[in-house]
Amino acid sequence: MTGWGAAFVLRPFPLCESEDMPSLQPKRRAVGFLACASASALWGCGFFFGKIALAEMNFAHMVLYRFLFAMLPLLPLLVTHRPGLKAREWRTLAIASFLGIPVQFLLQFYGLSLTTVSHAALMVGTMPVILAVGATIFAHERLDLTGWIALAGSTTGAALIALGHHATGAGNPSLTGDLLVVLSLAIALFWILLNKRLMDTHSPIVVTAYGLLLGTLMLMFWVPMRYGLPPIAHVSLKAWLALAASGVLCTATTTLLWNWGMTQVPASQAGVLLNMEPLIGSLLGVFALGEHLGPTAWTGGCLILFAAITLTTHSRAHVPEHQPAG
Repeated sequence: MTGWGAAFVLRPFPLCESEDMPSLQPKRRAVGFLACASASALWGCGFFFGKIALAEMNFAHMVLYRFLFAMLPLLPLLVTHRPGLKAREWRTLAIASFLGIPVQFLLQFYGLSLTTVSHAALMVGTMPVILAVGATIFAHERLDLTGWIALAGSTTGAALIALGHHATGAGNPSLTGDLLVVLSLAIALFWILLNKRLMDTHSPIVVTAYGLLLGTLMLMFWVPMRYGLPPIAHVSLKAWLALAASGVLCTATTTLLWNWGMTQVPASQAGVLLNMEPLIGSLLGVFALGEHLGPTAWTGGCLILFAAITLTTHSRAHVPEHQPAG
């Protein structure tokens, strides 16, 4: 905590409304929102793929395999893009990777194992609020009234989806599991904002590829030492395909899309699109797993989409022009 706090004290985020920081062009802004929305939608698919893999292994081994598969499409980027990071920036990236990958993912999936799908989805719906507040405090972004209204509507929609999506398993919700999920989301905030800070001067590809590499190396050290070697021989083809999709589509692709999108739009506004995740997860539950959504959940989905459209077309906020090094 001391190192992270010192990073912000030594070189804080620039104020986003100064005269030398012009507003984003409409086309760049629209494409940035599309990238963040696509990332959030693919993250929603991660619940579906993760459920398949978790039937054959524990949460820690699933997370390790997820990131090992994620590194495969990123290897060419590591070869073709030199990092060009200074010693202080490497420390910032290492802190962000530690918080965002082993800490966040292991806490979140452990929390999910202790509570129900409905409660976990409700907790995920709090992330846009956490991100918007964090961006306002640490990144000095200013979200206007329309943006805050859209944020409230989107979060309400996520809550309706969670309350309308009843878990079918035998497990019961627990306060410990719910709090662990919320804690993992708060940790994810620091991951997002620290990455955004690095992307003020470095390419999103560099921050993504080298950040995921550091986090994966941490998992490769910690998971076998703490939970033993992951299973190989008795894992079905179905589970391997789910792990590959979870890593390539729901981790590597999503992080590249999200990090690039965050260079085009304010974090406080992009946060509302994170609620696409519980929306997509619920739709997959209906159409792929045969689950039932009640009228409150469908209403929640409409609120999320309406909030996203309102945010991208009417809300106004400014972020610095992205000027990657090299």
